[in-house]
Amino acid sequence: MGIWMLTGGIAAGIVLFKAFDYIKNSEARENEKRIFQLVERSRDIIYYCETKPVLKFRYLSPSIDSLLGSGIQVRSMVNADTCMEIIHPDDRDILEKKISGEWDYNKPIVQRWRDTEGNYKYFEEFATPIYKNGEMTAIQGVIRNIDEKMQLQKELVYKAHHDGLSGLYNRLFFENESSLLDESKDHPVALLLCDLDELKYYNDTHGHRTGDELIKETSKILRTLQNEHVLVSRIGGDEFAILIKDPGKYRPEEMKDAIRQKIASYNRSSKNINIMLSIGDASSSSSLGKMNELYISADRSMYEEKRGRKKVLN
Repeated sequence: MGIWMLTGGIAAGIVLFKAFDYIKNSEARENEKRIFQLVERSRDIIYYCETKPVLKFRYLSPSIDSLLGSGIQVRSMVNADTCMEIIHPDDRDILEKKISGEWDYNKPIVQRWRDTEGNYKYFEEFATPIYKNGEMTAIQGVIRNIDEKMQLQKELVYKAHHDGLSGLYNRLFFENESSLLDESKDHPVALLLCDLDELKYYNDTHGHRTGDELIKETSKILRTLQNEHVLVSRIGGDEFAILIKDPGKYRPEEMKDAIRQKIASYNRSSKNINIMLSIGDASSSSSLGKMNELYISADRSMYEEKRGRKKVLN
């Protein structure tokens, strides 16, 4: 926060210097010049904008052009509503609250702005309202680009929710989704549990690299079924879970048939790996309080299929 407070102080200082031109002292004018140069060279966007009687920028640092494209500074100084034109539609409400005085200015403001090439960039802003006779008449602030921070955050979230080997969702994600369905989000739901029958054989006979390849190839097949209603997770070394939030549209039996057909097609063309997958399923018209029971039922169904396959082979 130190740098934000410093930059905010600079912003306030530049506004005061511009507002009180009656300061004639040569030393004061030299200080004003230095501060103005510092603000002008800042990589952050520093601004002072009147909100009453009309929206109008009194100062907007040129750094906005380096971040959003040439000409944005002039456009905004001429027409302050430019900010409304380039804000992301989903963030417009945030901007309106900031300008109207309805925002909690103790909180940072995260928003997305469109540059001149049509790309949205993330920014974090610390804003301070200016009051006159108890009414907010202006706002000043410092805005910093946080694209790198947001990208890092997305990568961390992705890694936290995905399995590194298969690229599928991981057990943590599956358990979180199951908990939501069990405790707060009631949906008709179905669950497929899948188990690779020959993973130990491949690991012991051909090495763990071949075993990893078996997991990857199986994951590629299962990933083809995934969409917003069908979530595929790797929940163990040789175990996969397919959570279906709309079993009326994505029927478990049809999903099982699709998986088997895809595996059979793969096995016909594969020279080194043969996928054998046992699949169990269970469904419920309501998810609340039923997810553990659903898991146990699908697990039991999966092992019944596995035992049946072993009897046939023996």
